[in-house]
Amino acid sequence: MRRYKLIGLTGQSGAGKSTVSRFFAANGATVIDADAIVAQLYTAGSPCLKTVAACFGADIIAHDGTLDRKLLARRAFATADNTALLGELVHPFVTAALFRQLKQAQGLVVYDAPQLFEANGDAICDCVIAVVADEAVRRERIIRRDGLSPEQADARIKAQHSEAFFRQNADYIIENNADEAALRQAAAQVLCAVKQEVR
Repeated sequence: MRRYKLIGLTGQSGAGKSTVSRFFAANGATVIDADAIVAQLYTAGSPCLKTVAACFGADIIAHDGTLDRKLLARRAFATADNTALLGELVHPFVTAALFRQLKQAQGLVVYDAPQLFEANGDAICDCVIAVVADEAVRRERIIRRDGLSPEQADARIKAQHSEAFFRQNADYIIENNADEAALRQAAAQVLCAVKQEVR
């Protein structure tokens, strides 16, 4: 019998998932960050990086052997098909790393994964939380956070699932259209409900 309960945390870019993840970590949950796993997988010379370069172009690998993240992002988020392709290449590596970490896990574990559903990660979770926000709000946050043009932000938004998808497929929804204090309050309410459910 496993010693942990696994909670999937996902949402669209700019919705505020990372803030919720930090809140959960500060309140006793162990957080496994899929993006951090990907960063480790993209080290120079790694099988994952070589696999991605084979499909998205050898020039995404810089002269020092590291990933040119901006170039990959431009290509991967250019179309929904490209975004899906990147996921198909990377997800198996991420899932393997996730299970390695779960071998040592205990208690409440939050798997912070923007592509949770695309990787079928929801299938191993006890429940799923999705963070959502209005499209205009997310666009503004993405532009400010990542230094993108409005057109680049729109391309990223269009390459992801709609808010309706997350509402239909998640067990809990956290809305984030106000300030951070309101987000923390909403996250606290959901965390309380989740702890009761997964006892």
